[in-house]
Amino acid sequence: MRSASRVKLCGAIFDAPAKQAELEKLEAEIGDPDFWNQPEKSQRVMQQRKRLEEVIGNSRAVATITSDIDTLFELGREGESVNSELERELKTFESRLNELETGMLLSGENDARDAIVTIHPGAGGTESQDWAEMLLRMYLRWAERHGFTAVITDRLEGEGAGIKSATVEINGENIHGQLQAEVGVHRLVRISPFDANARRHTSFASVFVYPQIDEDINIEIKPEDLKIDVFRASGAGGQHVNRTESAVRFTHLPTGIVVQCQNERSQHKNRASAMKQLRAKLYEYEMEKKRAADKKVEDTKLGINFGSQIRSYVLAPYRLIKDHRTKLAIGDVDRVLDGDLDEFIHAYLVWAKTGKISGDLGKEDLPE
Repeated sequence: MRSASRVKLCGAIFDAPAKQAELEKLEAEIGDPDFWNQPEKSQRVMQQRKRLEEVIGNSRAVATITSDIDTLFELGREGESVNSELERELKTFESRLNELETGMLLSGENDARDAIVTIHPGAGGTESQDWAEMLLRMYLRWAERHGFTAVITDRLEGEGAGIKSATVEINGENIHGQLQAEVGVHRLVRISPFDANARRHTSFASVFVYPQIDEDINIEIKPEDLKIDVFRASGAGGQHVNRTESAVRFTHLPTGIVVQCQNERSQHKNRASAMKQLRAKLYEYEMEKKRAADKKVEDTKLGINFGSQIRSYVLAPYRLIKDHRTKLAIGDVDRVLDGDLDEFIHAYLVWAKTGKISGDLGKEDLPE
C-alpha cells in the first residue's frame, strides 16, 4: 500500500508512550506556581505541549484508521462489497501520512518559527504587479485555510492595478519551514486582461521568506547604523492614518537593508513591527553569509532572477501549475491560486530532504 521508506519515515512519530511521558513532564512543569513568572519560557513550553498533544492525537488517529482498514479488508475477504469504503479510508490514510511526513521533515533550526513574507513583481509593469497581488492573495488564503494569523504590515499599490511590493507576517505552526517551498521566482503565463488584443503574456514575481526572530537571539543593531524616516501612509487606511506621519522606514546603513511598516495608526507600533522585520532580515543576511561557503547548500537555493523560476502557473493555452524542482504538476489551477499549496509544500520538503521526487507527477513540459 505504501512504500517501505515512507512507513519507516512516519514510524518514528508513533512512539506514543514516550511522547505521553514527555507531555506529563511538561504538565508538571506548568503546574509549578512560578511557571508564569517567565513569560517567554512559559510560552515556549506551552507551544511544546501543543505539539506533543498533536503528535499523540495524530498517532491515535492513524491507529484508528489502520484498524478500520484492517476491518474492511477482513470484510472484503468474507465476500462483502467494501471497495468504496476502502478507497475512502485509504485516501484519508494517505492524507494523514502526508501531514505526519511533513511534520517530520520540518526539523530545521528555524522551521518552527513564524515567518515574514515579502513579494516583489518583476519587470513588466501592470502585468507583473497584478501577478504579485495574485500571489499575495494566494498566501493569505493559504494562511486562512490553516487557521494561521496573517497581517499585511506593508503594501505599496501598483499604478493602475496590482502591487509594487507587499510584506506579510504569518504566525502559526512551522510557518517558516513550510514557506521555504515558496522562496524564488514564480512565473505566470496567461491571456492578459490588460491587453486589448487578448495576447498571451508572461509575468514574474519573486517571493522571499524570513524567520521571525525571538528576543533571545542576539541581533545587534547600533543606533548610529540606522537611518529612520517617518512619512504619511499611502493608500486606504482612513483619515487618521493618511494625515499623520505614522509610517516608518528603517535603513540599515552597513548592509543597505530597508524595511518599512505603515499598517498601524500608531507610529510606535509601526516602529516595533519594522524593527522585527529588520531583525529577521539581518539574521537571514548573516545566515546567508555563512551558507555561502557551502556550495552544495547554496546550489539547492535557486537564485532570485528571471532565469530560474521555481514554479510556473500556466492559464493559457492550457491550465497547469508545475514546480520545476519537484516536477509536481497540478491541473486544478483555481484550487492552488485559492491557497491550496499543501501538495507543493509536501513535495518540496521531500525533495529538499532526500533529493528525490515524490511520486511520478508532472511529466508535461511547459513552454519557455
